[in-house]
Amino acid sequence: MDGGASVARIPIRFGRLKPVLVVVGLTPRRSYLELSDDVLRVRMSWGFSADIPRASVRSAQRGPDRPWSIGVHGWRGRWIVNGAASPIVSIRVEPPARARTMGFPASLRELLVSVDDPNGLVMLLAD
Repeated sequence: MDGGASVARIPIRFGRLKPVLVVVGLTPRRSYLELSDDVLRVRMSWGFSADIPRASVRSAQRGPDRPWSIGVHGWRGRWIVNGAASPIVSIRVEPPARARTMGFPASLRELLVSVDDPNGLVMLLAD
C-alpha cells in the first residue's frame, strides 16, 4: 500500500461458526479488507489474498445474504470470502484481478465478502 495514503481497514465479519474457522487458522485478526486510494487489499488469513487496483472495482452492492458456504470458496472468478452468512457485499472487478487461495493463483472477477457495515463499504468503494 502507498505509505502516504490513508487506509481504511474493514474487518471480515465472523458469525457463529467462528470457532470452527479459528481452528483451521482463519482468524478474525488476519481477515480484513484494507482500502487505500489505489488498492483494495483482501486477506482471509492463509486462505485468500488479493490486491485489487481501485480502478478495477466496477461496482459494489449488497449481495445475497444466503451464501452457499462459509470460509473461502470460488469457481471461475467468483469468490466468497466470509466468516458469516450475512451481511454480504458483492464487488465486481474488471479486468479480473489476481488472487491467491491456499497459495494457488486464482482469477477474481467477483468477490462476495461478509462485513459488519455493508452500506459503509459500498459507500467507501463508490468514492
